[in-house]
Amino acid sequence: MEQRVLKTLEYDKMIAMLIDKASSTYGKEKAAELIPTTSLEQASIAQRGTAEAATVLRLKGSAPLGGIRDIRGPVQRARLNAMLSPSELLDIASTIGSGRRLKNFLLDMAEDEELPLLQFQAERIEGLRDLETEIRRCIDENSEVLDSASVELRQVRQEIRQVESRIREKLDQMTRSSSYQKMLMESIVTIRGDRFVIPVKQEYRHVFGGIVHDQSASGATLFIEPEIIVAMNNKLRELRLREEREVERILYLLTEQVSFAVEALLENVDALTELDFMFAKAQLAWSMKAICPRLNDRGYLRMKKARHPLIPREVVVPVDVELGGEYQAIVVTGPNTGGKTVSLKTIGLLSLMAMAGLHIPAEEESEMTIFSSVFADIGDEQSIEQSLSTFSSHMTNIIHILASMDERSLVLFDELGAGTDPTEGAALAMSIIDHVISSGARLVATTHYSELKAYAYDRPEVINASVEFDVETLRPTYRLLIGVPGRSNAFAIARRLGLPEEIIEVARGSISEEDNQVESMIASLERNRKTAEAERQEAERLRREAEELRRQLEEERARFAEEKNKRMERAEDEARIAVQLAKEEAEAIIRELRDMRDEGVEIKEHRLIEAKKRLGNAVLELEKEKVKKPAKAVRATQVKVGDEVMVTSFGQKGFVLEKVNNDEYLVQIGIMKMKVKRDDMNVVKPAKNEQQAAPYTSVKRRSDSIKMDLDLRGYNVEDGIREIEQFLDDALLAGLHSVSIIHGHGTGVLRKGVHEYLRHHRNVKSFRLGGQGEGGVGATIAELK
Repeated sequence: MEQRVLKTLEYDKMIAMLIDKASSTYGKEKAAELIPTTSLEQASIAQRGTAEAATVLRLKGSAPLGGIRDIRGPVQRARLNAMLSPSELLDIASTIGSGRRLKNFLLDMAEDEELPLLQFQAERIEGLRDLETEIRRCIDENSEVLDSASVELRQVRQEIRQVESRIREKLDQMTRSSSYQKMLMESIVTIRGDRFVIPVKQEYRHVFGGIVHDQSASGATLFIEPEIIVAMNNKLRELRLREEREVERILYLLTEQVSFAVEALLENVDALTELDFMFAKAQLAWSMKAICPRLNDRGYLRMKKARHPLIPREVVVPVDVELGGEYQAIVVTGPNTGGKTVSLKTIGLLSLMAMAGLHIPAEEESEMTIFSSVFADIGDEQSIEQSLSTFSSHMTNIIHILASMDERSLVLFDELGAGTDPTEGAALAMSIIDHVISSGARLVATTHYSELKAYAYDRPEVINASVEFDVETLRPTYRLLIGVPGRSNAFAIARRLGLPEEIIEVARGSISEEDNQVESMIASLERNRKTAEAERQEAERLRREAEELRRQLEEERARFAEEKNKRMERAEDEARIAVQLAKEEAEAIIRELRDMRDEGVEIKEHRLIEAKKRLGNAVLELEKEKVKKPAKAVRATQVKVGDEVMVTSFGQKGFVLEKVNNDEYLVQIGIMKMKVKRDDMNVVKPAKNEQQAAPYTSVKRRSDSIKMDLDLRGYNVEDGIREIEQFLDDALLAGLHSVSIIHGHGTGVLRKGVHEYLRHHRNVKSFRLGGQGEGGVGATIAELK
């Protein structure tokens, strides 16, 4: 990008705002170097980085960027083994700590948010905690080397304090002594050249002996180191030299540790630069209420409610612009001070910002394109030194633009063809626009010439636009109207200002019929636009109402779903209670039958039917849906001896034993035999032949039809327990006293589960492993109560 164009479009002012948002020297330097890129990939990555940093600011309010210092110089000097000062070492420690805090902050956020670019930069930062700890152990926040830095330094400083204390004590005795006070200019102890002295009057110089280190301007006062403390001051000087050597040794050791971490520190600096830069862009976007635009390289640009970022939000008028789709060029007409130039600069500046990875002040769904170059001829660039006129200056610039542009360029012309004869200027402007369009570049041009209105109307790749002017207030509204050419409004303004109507009519009559038709057409277009705008606003209102209704509907649906879930939960709770009651009812029936058997009471057929009916009624209606549908029944008129039938009234299967008469059959259901009406049963499985014998022949003992053993081999524990439970209930009803459960050898898990279940079963008296001939340890014999 040409620097002149960047300055013309005020891109440099945006960069100044960006620099102000950076927290560190690194970020400010990188911001100052930011230029738009012509690569879609690079621009997209830059936009994603800004968007990720904006996400962090939106969720957390800020990022911990404080404490980052410029340590590049000290680090490079450490590489050369040049001793670093305490303040430089402290800056390195501060930067290390700040980098580690920022890294942990971003990695924690990356666990909940998608922040790949920030996470990548954060992971580049090395903690270097040991180096930071060692520096802070030796140097305090005031850049002073601490006594605790070494044992030697602590001892030396302790001796220094002791010697200083003795010197002060001696000098204080002299200054408080009444015999010496008259000889002193002031009763104070001061320091000259790192040595303790007292202010003595000139005439008493010989009394104190020692060394004169300084005198007052008048010569009346001498600053003397008395002879009695010369030796102690010498000792103090020696101790301070030892202190200096020890401090230097400590600083050299710390510098050496820094030299070992030079590469890691420079990598940290690079990562912190990128992070500070991304957060500076995000801070700028937040201050402008900017959004992340979609990017393309097809030359298509669509800005929705775009605002010039350098104009205060409370006064700027947003513009809607679409270019590169149906239209390749926009020709903007309208009066001066109407906002044409601002609209032109808004298009150019926002294009540069998007290409630089900066968010743009516009509404969501705005889309920007990556241009190979942006050219602009805006404002009065007359060169006084070259004695060029305004027209010549513009022509020189335009010639350069036409020679440099390509099919991926954006060209912006302000007042194209101005500064010369209107007829020639309009013709030249149309010719220049034709040339730009033929090159494939995108163009936005502003002009005063009415001839260009018809020009744009006749070319499908060009569209008219104008800035709105309110005739009632005689002020521009600064709104950019795409598709509507500008009107001069001269007659309307003159009428509003009070010019006599007859003068206006004479002036109107001097205008050609063609020009009057154009003005009438524009007026009609403007009326239609206002009508369409009103309808659009009404449609927008209806859309918002529809969205509100939809939101309410979604809320209703959510409440309905929540209520449905609550009712389902209640139904499940009720079902569980019903199942429990059914189990208890079944157990009661079994106990009743067992008690009757134990009492030796012969169970009558009607008692068995009644008990079976109670068992049937204990089955939950809820569980009926889970039962597989029975095989398709055969009509009852086809019933034969040996058929398996479903007795409808009992809901139980049985076998036809014999035909009693035309309407009744003797049917065996479990251990019961009963007469059943032909219409009360359906055939489930026909007999293989008519002479097939019924599987049950005894009504006295169910043991004739139930096995005395249960084979569980191949079952898991859970499924096996369910089989045992059913098997024991059937065995009890059949009057069996012992049963065999075959579980096999295996790993012993199934056997253990079987024994645990039998141990707590209410109807099992005892159990044991099988003996010889009973399956051995692969089977368990259970004795029933």
